[in-house]
Amino acid sequence: MTSTESTSVSPQSSQNSQTSGTPPAAGGKRKPADQPFFDPVAYGNGPDDSVTATDESAAITHHSVTIDGKKINYTATVGHLVIVDPSSSEPAARMFYVAFTQDNQKEETRPLTFFYNGGPGSSAVFVLLGSFGPRRIKTSMPNFTPPAPYTIEDNPDSLLDRSDLIFINPVGTGYSAAIAPKKNRDFWGVDQDADSIAQFIKRFLTKNNRWNSPKYLFGESYGTARSCVVAYRLHEGGVDLNGITLQSSILDYTQAGNPVGALPTAAADAWYHKKLGIAPRPTDLGAFAEEVAQFARTDYLAALRKFPTTDSATVEKLAEYTGIDKTTLLAWSLDVASYDSRGNSLFLTTLLKPQGLVLGAYDGRVTAIGTGIAGKVDPNSGGNDPTMTAVSGVYTTMWNVYLNEQLKYTSNSAFTDLNDQAFQFWDFSHIDPTGAQKGVDDKGNVILYTAGDLAAVMALNPDLKVLSANGFYDFVTPFYQTVLDLQQMPLLSQQVRQNLSARFYPSGHMIYLDGGSRTALKADLAAMYDSAVANTEALSRIRALQARVAQ
Repeated sequence: MTSTESTSVSPQSSQNSQTSGTPPAAGGKRKPADQPFFDPVAYGNGPDDSVTATDESAAITHHSVTIDGKKINYTATVGHLVIVDPSSSEPAARMFYVAFTQDNQKEETRPLTFFYNGGPGSSAVFVLLGSFGPRRIKTSMPNFTPPAPYTIEDNPDSLLDRSDLIFINPVGTGYSAAIAPKKNRDFWGVDQDADSIAQFIKRFLTKNNRWNSPKYLFGESYGTARSCVVAYRLHEGGVDLNGITLQSSILDYTQAGNPVGALPTAAADAWYHKKLGIAPRPTDLGAFAEEVAQFARTDYLAALRKFPTTDSATVEKLAEYTGIDKTTLLAWSLDVASYDSRGNSLFLTTLLKPQGLVLGAYDGRVTAIGTGIAGKVDPNSGGNDPTMTAVSGVYTTMWNVYLNEQLKYTSNSAFTDLNDQAFQFWDFSHIDPTGAQKGVDDKGNVILYTAGDLAAVMALNPDLKVLSANGFYDFVTPFYQTVLDLQQMPLLSQQVRQNLSARFYPSGHMIYLDGGSRTALKADLAAMYDSAVANTEALSRIRALQARVAQ
């Protein structure tokens, strides 16, 4: 498709192109004028905060980027959309978003991808500036990124050559807030959050005349649990998706901390830091990870069940794979995913302890000083995990530069990148497609399970493609646990299961912060998008399904 086909799918772009007094661009065409915007609204991020504003104002700017040798002209829209109470249709929340849309494209052939991070309580700034937007931050990963001046650069791995990109900030994050009399806490729950995201997507489709565009979700971390629920809620509301990317998944909270699922990640960390008790060191990380996964689901699982009775050969093999001595492993009851009383992973704080270092949970390649006062700072508070510490400075600084100076949106309010209050007050209750409670047990313990929602929507929409993307060094959502969760989800149709694929990358939780992994993931995404858009019969079936459900 070329830039001369059809008219712009963005109403704002069409209006801007008529702005008078703008110098003509090359070729005699008038260049659209940018529309900066100052937002005077005060956005509180507390549980009982809200706003009264109900407008959908936005900053609109015009840019270009070259991807794979092709120049792409695009419009950036930064502002709010208003979602309504489904019963009263009264305004319920103003949701902050950033959209990048290629100019002059056809609605029917130009996909949309909706991005969000996780938490719960995270804004979309991390995936926006790190992954597949048209601009990206430059980091020193897996090393610490030194203080300013930082760099933001054009992103040759941007997905903008395949799709328009919309980055959503859930209520209580970014500049998103409830509209009075609603309060932020009214949206802080599995189902409440999913409903608000689904409503936002519908509002975006309506405002921008995009109902007939191919549609995709891209969620990271808790965003993968969110995607499962959102996808099903969208289907029930008449919106069927073409694809979902689940990056660094957590689909079954009952398996969080499962040592069987965590062991291959621990072995990958030991492999990277050359602490394996195996000589010679394996050269192929992927093949080594599969070897460890085989051990995890057989001998290791049996050893965990029999403990304190132990088999010396199994303990020896576990020590070789993890780089942890046998005495220490026995003291841990062989549980490589165990934590101390302060919530610190024993494995991550032990592997390089002789060197005075701890590993990052989000990316085991990253290390930080673990002695003195640094060893007493809670890594679970704020951004003190070594991985987040390595990049938090560049993220904070360059987001403000990008938003204020390049996207031309300014506000007096503080931007909420991570909202600990949202996590603290989150309602994990969840009613799955069968009507069962899959969020908390009778004692209030979190048992959230959303793989069933994914299985349901895949069965209902047999053309839906799902890509599971996983980092080898991610100890927060271990890649092998994701494999187990997907294998065990209630989807019996082997034909539909063929729509599900899993990929693994030598990176951490935020896969895209590793340059080579980001490029590889972009290639995998491009293949999924190209196959979906090229399959006109599947597109027709999805649109027909959407039309039937909407009736």
